[in-house]
Amino acid sequence: MTITRRQFIGSGTCVIAGLAAPSAAIVPPPASPAASPLATPVTPLPTPVSQALEALGKHGDRVLCHDRIAVADYAQHSSEPRFYLVNVEEGRIEATYLVSHGRGSDPANTGYVERFSNRPGSYASSSGSFLTADTYYGKHGRSRRLHGLDPENNRAWDRAIVIHGADYVDRSMAELQGRVGRSLGCFAFEQDKINEVLERLGPGRLLFSTK
Repeated sequence: MTITRRQFIGSGTCVIAGLAAPSAAIVPPPASPAASPLATPVTPLPTPVSQALEALGKHGDRVLCHDRIAVADYAQHSSEPRFYLVNVEEGRIEATYLVSHGRGSDPANTGYVERFSNRPGSYASSSGSFLTADTYYGKHGRSRRLHGLDPENNRAWDRAIVIHGADYVDRSMAELQGRVGRSLGCFAFEQDKINEVLERLGPGRLLFSTK
């Protein structure tokens, strides 16, 4: 799918002045449909990024900050940098990272996501659109909470599906073992990258998970 200039420029703004609001303040009114784009093409992007931009339009009124989105491309192997930070305004992927998937999504530990689940206790990753919320300090250090915006991930808050760092996500491990470790369904990152991810993917932004 070719993304148009109006899709990028029209969604490339942050519509809130302050981003330090608590999680309760980050759930706004229901979404409205996106405006129709002009036919001026910009650089084509991978299909998961195109899907994420469509999701940004779908949830436009609930995602408060439209300058940057994130995509977890779980069609890729866990040894690959399959988490993309996308600069919407410029229409480009600005950074990529290793990211875990849930052990319930990959019971045989192959490094590939076989299935998604929204069920508590499944220890699986969920697909769909998430809204980033506040940060907190837990057993994995500084982490960011997530709201699930779709029926397939609307239990994310109750399941404690969050963004956090983990020792089992590591580039050298990916090279030696051919894959990184699995989470309990969370988006886990390398310890030396987590603060960067948390800062660049602040509250009120879209995280889209697919395969």
